[in-house]
This record gives sequence, C-alpha cells and structure tokens, in this order.
Amino acid sequence: MGYISELRKAVGHRPLIMPCACLIIGDGRGNVLLQKRADDGQWANHGGAIELWETVEEALYREVGEELGVRPVEPRLLGVYSGPGFRHVYPNGDEVMVVDIVYYCHAFEGEPRLQPEEVTQLRWFPLNALPENLLRHNRIALTDYAKLPELSQ
Repeated sequence: MGYISELRKAVGHRPLIMPCACLIIGDGRGNVLLQKRADDGQWANHGGAIELWETVEEALYREVGEELGVRPVEPRLLGVYSGPGFRHVYPNGDEVMVVDIVYYCHAFEGEPRLQPEEVTQLRWFPLNALPENLLRHNRIALTDYAKLPELSQ
C-alpha cells in the first residue's frame, strides 16, 4: 500500500476513502476460496488498495499475485460497493471507507503460495456456510455473487 502509506504519514489514523480491487474466487458450484488475514484473523476475499496511476485490473492481478501467487482467469466485474457498511478500522487504528470494485472468476493459473505477512490460510467454503468471522463488507458482495444465474445451473 505505497500510496495509502504515504497518505497516512500526512493524516495519521483519520478516515481515508480507499479504492480497492477485490476478487471472489469461486468454483462455479457454490464454493468460494477465502483467505484468512494476518492482521486481524478475519476471513476475506482477495485483493487490496489500488496504487496511484494503476488501473483497477492491474491492481487486481498485482494484489492476487502478491497475496496468493496465482493469476485469475477471465475475471468478470460483479459490482462496485461502498457506503457506511464499508467502514474498516485496522488493528493499528487506521480507518478507511473502502470502495470495493469486486470481480469474480472460476479459475486461476498457478499453485497458491501465501504471502505470510498478509495471509495465514486459504480455505474453500460453501456459500451457504461462510465463516462467522468474515469481513462484514465482503459478505455483501458474496451475497450478490451467490445470486449469479450461472451458479444455479
């Protein structure tokens, strides 16, 4: 988070609007691959902050590559999510209002290898049995993902 880190030097813990590229990795049969975050132990989708001058798609591939060591195959836009429900406070006190630009895919290239500073575990979950400690704002996009017509076939 180079750009956000630079802003933090000027504003401290004050709230920032943070645009993020986010990916839901599904198997097309009602299961999703979630990551357990190293900073707060919550389960989450994959992705992160968009750097200055980076496209959303570049950020998506970069973040997923850094966190998981894989490359999404044919990611498709699910939606853009924001608002009061997207407030997040990091363990260090930094506060953000996330603007999640959420994509989904049903395949990826490569073997997952976790970036231990950010991700401690990967696990498949059925959409109807998501973990209790799932990031609150990720649950909203996962609910929309579960409604995709291609998953009900």
